[in-house]
Amino acid sequence: MALQYKFPEGFWWGSATSATQIEGAADEGGKGRNIWDQWHENEPNRFFDGVGPASTSDFYHLYKEDIRLMKEIGHNTFRLSISWSRLIPGGQGEINPEAVAFYNNVINELIAQEIEPFVTLYHFDMPFELQEKGGWESRAVVEAYAKFAEECFRLFGDRVKKWFTFNEPIVPVEGGYLYDFHYPNVVDARRAVQVAYHTMIAHARAVGVFRAAGIEEGQIGIILNLTPSYPRSQHPADLKASNAADLFFNRSFLDPAVLGEYPEELVEMLREHGQLPHTEKGDQELVKSGIVDILGVNYYQPRRVKAKEHLPNPYGPFMPDWYFDNYEMPGRKMNPYRGWEIYEKGIYDIMVNLRDNYGNIQSYIAENGMGVEDESRFVDNGEIQDDYRIEFISGHLTWLHQAIEEGCNVKGYHLWSFMDNWSWMNAYKNRYGFFSVDIETKKRTPKKSAHWIKQVAEQNGFNRA
Repeated sequence: MALQYKFPEGFWWGSATSATQIEGAADEGGKGRNIWDQWHENEPNRFFDGVGPASTSDFYHLYKEDIRLMKEIGHNTFRLSISWSRLIPGGQGEINPEAVAFYNNVINELIAQEIEPFVTLYHFDMPFELQEKGGWESRAVVEAYAKFAEECFRLFGDRVKKWFTFNEPIVPVEGGYLYDFHYPNVVDARRAVQVAYHTMIAHARAVGVFRAAGIEEGQIGIILNLTPSYPRSQHPADLKASNAADLFFNRSFLDPAVLGEYPEELVEMLREHGQLPHTEKGDQELVKSGIVDILGVNYYQPRRVKAKEHLPNPYGPFMPDWYFDNYEMPGRKMNPYRGWEIYEKGIYDIMVNLRDNYGNIQSYIAENGMGVEDESRFVDNGEIQDDYRIEFISGHLTWLHQAIEEGCNVKGYHLWSFMDNWSWMNAYKNRYGFFSVDIETKKRTPKKSAHWIKQVAEQNGFNRA
């Protein structure tokens, strides 16, 4: 029987994760401290059940078994990140040979299992010493990052061909400098804008270093969490609100990364409120030189907005939401555990936008997934029956397939995540994996979705009942 949804030849089936969220071994192998290690030590109460990043899912010791399991469920690609503080403790200076050995082992094992490694350079994990020097507010830290990138390309670029400078760069901006859910817990839009701007300068520096490294058949990109902004109605005031949200949360990174320049409208909004970043001579050309080869798209939920109900407090700090209010659409489908709306068509709308307004850049879904609390409720015969996850993935893949049929340049789909991993402040509250992880014993057990994705990957497609 022919498959209802068949994907293009060579489609990338896999999953994504990050160093801090799965490696564990936070005090082993010569690793330095990052902001998460330090913050958890300072304020364990800010983390779900007080669980920090010390051991997480212990990929550091169990990577061989994990990569074998990836192969078993049909992965042909896998995205991981390199921990800056593991490779260069303190963020500057000597390379840690134990880290080089570990990442070489992981990369070689992936290749031996015919799984192509995709590598992210920075996934929320600033070395603590560099955060003390100002983090992304500091131009010196930008240069330290460029040096870190250069070392990664030198050490691993002979085997790794897909590189990504940053994962979701808007998140450290929102979390660390606007809304107080990541370290350093600053609430100051001016500093947030500087951090966002320097992140793109750092990105462009890394792209330059990559080009100079001359990695054969190599591609460099960035991973952006694109969240379509849907207006409550077609009223001009609602449309204006959704445009503002789009400028702040999507186009602030998407335009410089893909088009090489910032949207004039965004610059004007920041200028009006005295929030423009400090720039240096030559920056404009630098940003232009950072145009990516490939774009990773993370999609979890839509953003629905409406015109503001009340004027912003003139004595309060400037915030992007001076321009819009969030809107709860009646009848929306929800993931109650995460408080997120499930809107599968969003994945299609993102891809059509990239096709029509961003030169149909080569892209792939770098993350998409569903976190559910207390999955042990769904155990039957020793296996979590996560039909809700299968439904979630197939719903999104159906719309992704539609986008591909309509000419969108989409190369693959990665789930967040291969196995349950530590989620920043939420620790192990919501589980996302194809494999469940017992936090005490670290035992991996496949969920129903693991068998399902194996079949999808092997057939390069699926049928929907």
